This record gives sequence, structure tokens and C-alpha cells, in this order.
Amino acid sequence: MRSVAILSLILLVGAPGVEASEPCVVIHGGTVHFTDSTRAGTVTFRGSRITALDEPEVAEGCERIDATGKIVTAGLVESSSALGLTEVDLEKATVDHTPGGALAARPVRASFAVADAYNPRSSLVAIARMGGITSAVSHPNGGLVSGQSAFVDLLGATQADAVQRRAVGMHVRLGGGGGSRVDGLSGLKNLLSESRVYRDKGEDWRRMRYRGFVNPTTELAAMQPVIAGRLPLVVHVDRASDIEALLRLVSEGPSPIRLVLVGGAEAWMHASALAAQKIPVLIDPLLESPESFDRLASRADNAKALHDAGVAVMFSAFWTHNMRTLAQVAGNAVRAGLDKRAAIDAITRVPAEAFGMNDRGTIEVGKRANLVIWSGDPLEVTSAPERIFIGGASAPMVSRQTRLFERYRAVPGTPVPALSLPKSGP
Repeated sequence: MRSVAILSLILLVGAPGVEASEPCVVIHGGTVHFTDSTRAGTVTFRGSRITALDEPEVAEGCERIDATGKIVTAGLVESSSALGLTEVDLEKATVDHTPGGALAARPVRASFAVADAYNPRSSLVAIARMGGITSAVSHPNGGLVSGQSAFVDLLGATQADAVQRRAVGMHVRLGGGGGSRVDGLSGLKNLLSESRVYRDKGEDWRRMRYRGFVNPTTELAAMQPVIAGRLPLVVHVDRASDIEALLRLVSEGPSPIRLVLVGGAEAWMHASALAAQKIPVLIDPLLESPESFDRLASRADNAKALHDAGVAVMFSAFWTHNMRTLAQVAGNAVRAGLDKRAAIDAITRVPAEAFGMNDRGTIEVGKRANLVIWSGDPLEVTSAPERIFIGGASAPMVSRQTRLFERYRAVPGTPVPALSLPKSGP
């Protein structure tokens, strides 16, 4: 009887009627950023997945969207933010990207994972989404090792809906300003070394035959996916000498370490080494001049120099409250010489791949239907998203900002008519 029930379930799942019950959309007539080219094309998705490309424009039972004169891209990915972890920076009750208590005093907070603090109802989510951003990496701050970032989609009223992966990176911060930068590098080296010892001698430690860890074992346990190469070490670093020391430190270990660099103001100086080791770099194309002693050699064409050397480049607005400007940020890299297609990839495909979310970031059959229909060139400030789909669901084009605009757009101008005076007498 059990085998009959299982067979019946398989037949039910594979039945045409079940697939047909899922929402289906055909986007036709527009210019589509495919993985191999940008050209006129058709995209069909059913449920949360893209099911066909360049098929006939009519699909039975599907909503048809005429995108003539418009541009279709994969949803944008913001790779460095505190989205859902902060609302008002100066109001502590709304800031969850930094731990409190005893953990806040520790430089190593590898066990600090922000996924459980993510607020999908934050007003910043809809504002960012209306800029064409469908996914984001939300990460912790502070310390030498800040903790684990989460990958979220910008739709859904619950964490279960929005949080797509609880841990996509272990964030580390190197550089000057907090004592000698040797302290940070030495601390990271010791953490990696102790994590490997804990992996290899963990049973001895539990039997009290091995002692002397500087870092708490909870932090060493949290580092295990990093030293196994399953979770990238996301290092926020700018100065060329720090990058050089980091590359040397990582190469000394016996275990593979997947690196992602964030900031990278002077990364162009090590473009060849970064390309050879296949290390992606997340940069700010608007950083054109020195902002600190760690960024003295920053340059406007950093993205172009890295890309020309073969480095996978991605961009961030580096401003949670203004994430919606991500496409504009990418446009500035084009202004400085970067190929336009590479700029689109830097805010779609590259970050998705760098953080292990390979089911999105490109328009391909089987990929998640995170798509944006733009009024024009996505990298032009005069263009804007007209339709946004996240996991195949149409996202509302409404935010706190649009609601305030509608509320006050009809308010009488100034001066307003004077109030009438009270009548005299009884």
C-alpha cells in the first residue's frame, strides 16, 4: 500500500494540472540581459523559477507583459548592508548589527549570526526594492571578526520567507585606526590556526588533554565552515599592504580559505594576484580620492583595472539607507571606463556567485525568477524599475516614501487662508 501511495504522489506532482496552477508570466518584446548577450528576447517563468527563454510569446494561462522599449535584467544584489538590522542609526533599540554584553567586548565574534535579528518589515526594505534590488547580504559590524552575514530576498513578511540562507560569509575587518594593524593580522592568523587545531584535536580537548586556546571554543566551532572552504572569509580591507599580508597569511594554511574582499580601495595594485587566486572584490566606484590613510591610492577606474586583469568585481552603495542608488553607483564605474555589461554583472551575477547563491543573478532556465523590468537603461539615473518579481511574485511598487508623497502631494500651498475671526456680540 505504501508503494502505491508514493507512486500516486509522484504522478500528482508531475501532473500538468499541478504546474498549471502555479502563476505563470511571459515577458516579451523587451531587451533582455541574458548570460551571453544583451538582445531582444522573451522570458517565461512559472512559480518561482524561469522555465523558458525565447519561446513563442503566447503561453496558455500565462500573464503576458509587453516590455517593448524596456530593459529586462536579473534582480540586483546589494552585497554589503545592514538591511533589516538597523532602522534609525542613533536609536539603539533599532540597531541589531552589533552584539551587546560580554560578546561586544571580544574582538572575535564568529558565532554572532544576524539572521535571527533580520526584520523583513523594515521600512528600508521596500525603499531599496524600488531601486531594483531583489536580494541583499546583511552583515554584522565591529570587532576583528564581526560574525556571519545572511542572504535575504526583499519580499516576504516573515524571516522564513525573506531569509534565503542564514550564513553566506564570515566577516573580518583589517586596517589601521585601532592600534597596530599587526594586531588584527596576528589575531586572524591565530584564530585560523586554533580553528584547525580544534578541528583536528577536538576530541582531545573534550577529554581535557589539550588546553591553551586563546579564543573561546564557541568561536572556534563557528569557524569550522570557513577553514573547510564552505563559507567565505569576507575581509573588509583597503590598503594594498594589508591585502598583500592577508594573501600571504591565507596561503600559509593547509586548508582552503575562500576569500572575498570588501572595500579594496587599493586592490588594483594586486590585481594580478587576486585574479590568479580567483578572489572577488567588492568596491565602491564612487571612491575617487583619498578618504583615509588606508585609501591614499584610491582611483576612479579601480573597477576597470581589476576587471581588465581578470578579477571578478562587484559593487555596493555602502549605505543601507540609500541602497536604492546601487544601479547609479554601477553607472559611475562605466563612466570611469568599465564595460557596461561588466557593470551589470557586478550587481547581479558576480555577487550571487561570490556568496554561493548560484540559483539567481542571471536569466537562465531553472534560475530563481528575480527579475526587473526597467523603463530604460538601468545604469541611467533617468530610468526606474516598472515591474519587479522576486521568486516569481510581483513586488508592490509602494514604500514609505511613496506613501508620504501621496499623503502630502495635495496639501494646500502656502500661505493658507487666514482663519475667520469670531463674531462679536452675543
